[in-house]
Amino acid sequence: MLGQSLWDHHLQIEDSIFQYFGSRTRRAILYAPPAHSKTERQLCEHILKKHGYAVTVLENRRLMEDLRHEGPYHSDISPWDLLICLSSRKNDGTSCIQRDDLHHLELFQKVNLLPEIQHFLCRKEGLCQITKVFSDLKLPVATPECSSRHGLSRASITSNITHGSKSNGRTHTAHLRHLWSQANSAQLNQVSASPDHKDIFKAQDISVIIKAYVLVTSLTPLRAFIHSAATVWHPPKKKHFSVKLQKFFEMFFKSSSPQQAFNNMKEAISKLLLVTEVFSELSASGPSSFNQCSQCFQMLTFDIGFSTSLHPVVLEVHENFDFQDEEESNIQDQTFKEVIFEDTFKFLLSNKSPTSSFKETLENVYGLTVSKDGIYHKEDEQCLSLEEINSIITFIKELKNIGQFELLFPSAAPKIQTLLRDLYHMVDPMRRLGSVLTVHWLLSSLLEKFQFMTKEAHTNLSEWRSKKSSRNSSITIMKWLQLRNSSQENARPKQNVPFNLRKNHEALFYSSKNKERQCSYDKDTLSHIRQIFTSPQLDLNPQFNPKIKEYYAEVPFDMVTVKIGAEPSNCQCQVHLDEKKGPSVANYPLGLGLNKVTVLVTDDSQPNPQVVSSYKITIYREDRPSLPLFDDYMICGFVQDCGSQIHPEESCGLQPLSHEYLFRISQTVLKTCEAGDTKGQWIVPCLSCSDNRTCDWRAITWQPHNCQHSVLAKPELQRCVEGRRILFIGDSTNRGMMYYLIERVNETLQEWQKTHDVKCYHNINEGKTFISYSYYPQFWMTAKQRPTFEKALEQLLQRSRPLENTDQTVLIVGGVQWLNSNHLQIIQKVLNRENLSNILVIIKSIGMGFHLPVDGIHSLSQAEVQNLWNENLVILDTAKNYGYEVVDTFVITMGRYKEFLRGKCGCHFHEVVKSNPSEESPHITMTLSRHYTLGKYFSSQSKLSQLQDYSKNSQSPYHVRGPINQVYSEILLSRLCASKRELVST
Repeated sequence: MLGQSLWDHHLQIEDSIFQYFGSRTRRAILYAPPAHSKTERQLCEHILKKHGYAVTVLENRRLMEDLRHEGPYHSDISPWDLLICLSSRKNDGTSCIQRDDLHHLELFQKVNLLPEIQHFLCRKEGLCQITKVFSDLKLPVATPECSSRHGLSRASITSNITHGSKSNGRTHTAHLRHLWSQANSAQLNQVSASPDHKDIFKAQDISVIIKAYVLVTSLTPLRAFIHSAATVWHPPKKKHFSVKLQKFFEMFFKSSSPQQAFNNMKEAISKLLLVTEVFSELSASGPSSFNQCSQCFQMLTFDIGFSTSLHPVVLEVHENFDFQDEEESNIQDQTFKEVIFEDTFKFLLSNKSPTSSFKETLENVYGLTVSKDGIYHKEDEQCLSLEEINSIITFIKELKNIGQFELLFPSAAPKIQTLLRDLYHMVDPMRRLGSVLTVHWLLSSLLEKFQFMTKEAHTNLSEWRSKKSSRNSSITIMKWLQLRNSSQENARPKQNVPFNLRKNHEALFYSSKNKERQCSYDKDTLSHIRQIFTSPQLDLNPQFNPKIKEYYAEVPFDMVTVKIGAEPSNCQCQVHLDEKKGPSVANYPLGLGLNKVTVLVTDDSQPNPQVVSSYKITIYREDRPSLPLFDDYMICGFVQDCGSQIHPEESCGLQPLSHEYLFRISQTVLKTCEAGDTKGQWIVPCLSCSDNRTCDWRAITWQPHNCQHSVLAKPELQRCVEGRRILFIGDSTNRGMMYYLIERVNETLQEWQKTHDVKCYHNINEGKTFISYSYYPQFWMTAKQRPTFEKALEQLLQRSRPLENTDQTVLIVGGVQWLNSNHLQIIQKVLNRENLSNILVIIKSIGMGFHLPVDGIHSLSQAEVQNLWNENLVILDTAKNYGYEVVDTFVITMGRYKEFLRGKCGCHFHEVVKSNPSEESPHITMTLSRHYTLGKYFSSQSKLSQLQDYSKNSQSPYHVRGPINQVYSEILLSRLCASKRELVST
């Protein structure tokens, strides 16, 4: 090779720049246009000084023009290294540096300006042009103003870019260049101004807008990064909060696919940037071409709208980082802005010379040969150009210094790679821009290796380095994985690759009698299972290994059931779920929080099969997605969920509440409800009643229409139950209300058990209150052995004596769905016979449950669930005719039927847990724009929250948890003490 090698030339440049920077103070120019943000200017000045820059602020356009002609090594003043053009509130179309001046920049000079991006992405005219020329891409851009104008003819544009161009290459390229030249013409300046955002919101039905902060460090080849934090806005109101993007998507799309929605947003941004690069390259040899700038960068803000689907729409692209107006911003806004700028300049301004350590990295990790003649691919020995060398080293520097940013492009995603190839094939059928694609391929190849190296850092890196590198990095990685997997297979039994459960339905529900099983007679496999099947498929952690016995998975709120099956490794064994004689496959309900499934392996080679091992699967079902509120929210109400419409004549889902209704329930003095079945609804504060993901579900409360249920303070409740004997008969839901009462009176729950018999408690209210409980019905017994309701009630009365025939004796009866009007007749008969006709009887009505298709229990059809409405009304009416108090739990539970806790019936809205005072509730890590306060109609709920928090933080060994159970249990307490309050008031 003649002359100086490219590698040596690059080393010399890097070293000279590094030494030059190290020997003098770097100089930054801040150009502040007339309508700039002073706080932004001060912030940038402060950050740049922290990075060792001497900062000069220019506010005069004439001085800025003089600076353009200033030589890099002026005799009187030191050359500038960084030019930052601050944003202006008045967009007059002028730039702080002319396009023609960009090619005069020195290698070390950086400017935050990429004219191509500003022209095509940050101008409505440019976006219109892009969406028309590349309409086949279906770019996710909201440009309603484009459709009202006469666009460009697409007759000569390829009909499908994924199949390339059929027209003559020269003609096709010339035509596209003509389209590009039109983009600079006055014709596009005639395009009408963009409509207000409100019109776009209405058209697109946008629920939220994400302001994503993107940093483009090179347009050709494209290198772009997105900051991990963003600002989320709710249209059309200017309410917003800052949040980590990953956290936001996990919350907002919790019930669908958070990662897919996040990827869709990144893909939409990448598409627009790629199209801009293609237009830029296409114009490079044209008459109005842009001059490329190797050190130029662009800070962008993408306004991304999401509705109820996973697919985003780009509403606008700002040519700078766009934040809340200073007049309306608060401390949180300013802090967030500082974080974004700090991270950005830290990423951009690293001045560490990488070349000495990169030589070894390029050779050992990325499979390139570095010699005095240049850099080569090891296999084909093709020498890289200086531009390619610079791209490689700059890209690796960025990856190592990525900080709070995430890489957008280059991307190893097959969809993006195909788009890149097809775009260049469409605009450049003659392959004149092949060198650009070569650099793209090179960077993508390096990215794959970098990601793999990072992911597998815990493996033996020296072994990786010793492998012969391939030109195709993906092939190299696959070979490495094959070698690695083969060594692992020698150490453990082979596993089948997971398959699609829907396509292999029969494989999941295999029968040992009529299907041949893959198994082994090796004694070492006796205690192992070969596979775990789940539908929908669970992401088990760790990945399944027969030698690992415990697994964990998380599922979203809307996933209420999962089918689980397993297959033994040994031919003499069987698997059973939860019990020794349980099924090998079963459908499980998933209550909120933790759910546990046990897989037992039994050795069936003996007459009496024995359990030889067990596997445990813990599945955590997440709470309902919830967002924090702003000070300007709306109140929505609902009685039933549209996913299970029980009363077809009534509306379902969130409904906006009228101002009259809100005024009525917000009165300072609201009368006390006279019955436990007063009609009401759940009310919750939301940003929009049309999207339940915008609600703060932590603030939900049950609101009767014209009254309020009293929430008793501890002294009042203790006086109410003093000297009383309170008897409960019913199933576990009734038992949950009993334990809630005990904890409220005593402030602690010292003992707890799943009582299925008669249990008496003498230590309530310092011994001043007696409580007894009888479990009914005893469903595990045969019909002949099972005690009748009449017998169970008589037994409870006998065990609870002495009893007064006054309201000092209280009988509380109820359950999920076993109760009917016949039981009320039996109560009346037994009480009359036992001379207890004057005691207080409270009937807990039926509740939501048994609505899920679960194995081992009877599940109701949708028609049977709807019939529960009428059955409940009959129970309530009959009870009131007998003079009994009632608590309508069905109307309270039916709208929140997905919020059940552990249990096969899907009917438990409470659970008793061990208290852990040191355990803190998880907090949502978001910054609110302002503090908000709830209206008066939430006052009772705030009291409930205080009671809940007090119980949680007390020294009680156990705690009754469940907000829905808490609501109807408090209604029970209000009815229990209603007569006592009347006596006091008189």
